[in-house]
Amino acid sequence: MHVVGQPQFVAICLMLSSVGSVNAADTTANKFAESVAPFLDTHCAACHSGEESEAKFHIDALVQDFEKPESISSWVKVFDRVAAGEMPPKDETRPNEDEIAKVLNLIKIELTTVGHLRHASQGRAQRRRLNRIEFENTLSDLLHTDIRVTALLPEDGTSHGFSNVDEALTISGVQMEKYLEAVDAALDTALAVIRPPESKLKRFTYVKVDKNSAPFERKRTEVSIKLADSVAIFSSNPKEPPWGVREFSAPVPGRYRIRVKANGFQSQGQNVAFSIYSGFFFLMKGANKQLVGYYSVPPDNPTIIEAEANLLAVRDSFQIVPYGLPGRSVKGGMKESNGPALEVHWIEIEGPLGGDRWPPESRTKLLRNIDPHTATQADLERLLTDFAPRAFREPIQADELEPYIALASAQLNSGATFEQALRSGLKAILVSPRFLMLDSQPGRLDGYALASRLSYFLWSTMPDTQLIEAAASGKLANPDALQQQVERMLDDPKAQAFIKNFSSQWLALNQIDATTPDELLYPEFDELLQVSMLRETQAFFEEILRNDLSVLSFIDSDWGMLNQRLAAHYQLVASDPSKIVHAEARYSTTNQAPPLVAGLDVQRVVLPPNSHRGGLLAQGAILKVSANGTTTSPVVRGVWMLERLLGAPVPPPPMNVAAIEPDIRGATTIREILDKHRAADQCAVCHNKIDPTGYAMENYDVIGGFRDRYRVVVSDEKLAEINASKNKKLNRFKPGSMVDSSDKLPTGEAFGNLEDFKRLILERPEPIVRNVIERMLTYSTGHAIEFADRENVSAILKVASKSNYGLRSLIHAIVQNEIFLSK
Repeated sequence: MHVVGQPQFVAICLMLSSVGSVNAADTTANKFAESVAPFLDTHCAACHSGEESEAKFHIDALVQDFEKPESISSWVKVFDRVAAGEMPPKDETRPNEDEIAKVLNLIKIELTTVGHLRHASQGRAQRRRLNRIEFENTLSDLLHTDIRVTALLPEDGTSHGFSNVDEALTISGVQMEKYLEAVDAALDTALAVIRPPESKLKRFTYVKVDKNSAPFERKRTEVSIKLADSVAIFSSNPKEPPWGVREFSAPVPGRYRIRVKANGFQSQGQNVAFSIYSGFFFLMKGANKQLVGYYSVPPDNPTIIEAEANLLAVRDSFQIVPYGLPGRSVKGGMKESNGPALEVHWIEIEGPLGGDRWPPESRTKLLRNIDPHTATQADLERLLTDFAPRAFREPIQADELEPYIALASAQLNSGATFEQALRSGLKAILVSPRFLMLDSQPGRLDGYALASRLSYFLWSTMPDTQLIEAAASGKLANPDALQQQVERMLDDPKAQAFIKNFSSQWLALNQIDATTPDELLYPEFDELLQVSMLRETQAFFEEILRNDLSVLSFIDSDWGMLNQRLAAHYQLVASDPSKIVHAEARYSTTNQAPPLVAGLDVQRVVLPPNSHRGGLLAQGAILKVSANGTTTSPVVRGVWMLERLLGAPVPPPPMNVAAIEPDIRGATTIREILDKHRAADQCAVCHNKIDPTGYAMENYDVIGGFRDRYRVVVSDEKLAEINASKNKKLNRFKPGSMVDSSDKLPTGEAFGNLEDFKRLILERPEPIVRNVIERMLTYSTGHAIEFADRENVSAILKVASKSNYGLRSLIHAIVQNEIFLSK
């Protein structure tokens, strides 16, 4: 067995300290050698050296080269495990607290010193390219047009949970080729190379009944009834042929507007909801199908609903699908049609939009009223000189601009048209490193670099004119002016990009489509529920941000953001109809009990006592992304919570450990399986942390419903019997064993359910707030938190505590901190 020796530590400490004075190096090396080496030799080396080193962690490898990233990472693990009291193990001889504190301080000094030295010479955040979303948004703002090019670009890599982190955003030859293709497409749109066809408006009605007049498919007589000048659709069955608008097909790809005049029919005073889709719905079912949105119309009062969508291909159209209707057959006519329906009077489709505005704004702003037929080389230079600083988000010197002007001028002089020459110069600018990359010099950011960091943090796009002017005047160096800019930016509609992009990546909401709930076990799941789940969590984040509420509200709150679909799913029933929260009238569904909220709009609601809701952990989107489509696992949810909310990521399991698969037939409970797993010493170290946090969420199924018992699939014989009966009301599942969500934290406190668990972790709020700070710093600076950043994180934490950790105040504290203000 190799035992760590003092001479090795002395050598490495001398190397680390060589940047200072010789005496300081000797002192540091001696202290390190006198304290750290004997400590590791006595308390760690026996288990963590040699071929049989536990957890494959080698203490003897630590001293080989302290400056390597992997070596630093190992030292950070040593520091964290010892600081947390996990190492040395409690059943081994324990050093006294003074000895531990001394060793931790020496390791901390070395790690912090190395980090600060690198930050001073190279900068903390490294050069990175714009990710796909930032690139698309920047092109749209710069070229003054709505451009969609993300589909042309390869998927961005991710690091530490985010797609804007420097180490994941390198650029390859393939990516460069795709960027060229995307820029070409953007310039085609902005310069309006091809004039789109003139926008046309068509209305489709039901006045005539011949086969060429009805906009919907003809296979519908069994689920709809023709009225005087409309049609009543009684079915929401998603397996029926779609209600595609047959008479319309897009002449060219582009943006189109659809208007639907409709109302609820026989809906007993309630609204009727429906969805609109875009895509191609004939011959091939649902090609390019995209949800436009969900809407509702009042009973017996025809109302016009208007929406816009991009039709992606020639022949694309729209589709109307009622929601929440029973799907009954109405072959017998009105006498057998006493249920609710969606009555559609007419449909209008207009587009492609923008075809009547010529030239478009994008072309006018790029050409600056210069007539390309009479323009000169001086005009070409003037346009590129004006465009480049805006594209590069900072001033540019004449000699730096010269290559772009030379390229465009050469094109013009060789016989190209003015527009062709201008386009070559614009394209060169838009694929240059200064446009594609975010970079700055080590040290404090200048005003322009700070403006870009702010705008890509809060808007995911380039700085606007006001921010650039503040950078040019030097105002961003003033803390008060900086705070005013942040307030302005958070109040701007562009801040929706921050709300969506940060929350989606932090909480893994962008993975919500990764699983589809099992239809046998969760037949109540539908698209509107998933759409509402995402709205709930993003609206919850926005409510906390807008009102500067404490980030501890992410753990627990006595309010929620709900609509009717969520309230019904969560079984939040209005005991008194006068207490229903109204954004609009309740829409008609097959649910009998009135839910607490009416309408499709998500709104703030005070949660009733014992609602089993409040905070992120009981929200449908969170519960869906932390489960698969069939079962829940305390391990998966525990890892999610530790990493995303508590800031305590766990290492991946050893290669030779099998995955834990819950039993959907109910023969064995997940607790029985995990208890056996935790009995193994090599598993217990991590699972004693993971499993309790996961058990706390075990009362919630894969789609966020509250449960006392697991659902299990019925026997094969029973399932065959149910399928043969074709009775859609019969469940393909049955109640299984009771859910047990109790456990105890690693610190020993016991809890019985999620409410108990939340109270316990809120008694120690700092790890929760620290995690939010670290996540937001990673997202805002494009670089993961390092050991040397921990003191700055603590400083932000201290400032944020003065506002009870208000989220808006926390953002201000981050922006004013040295980490954000420096490269």
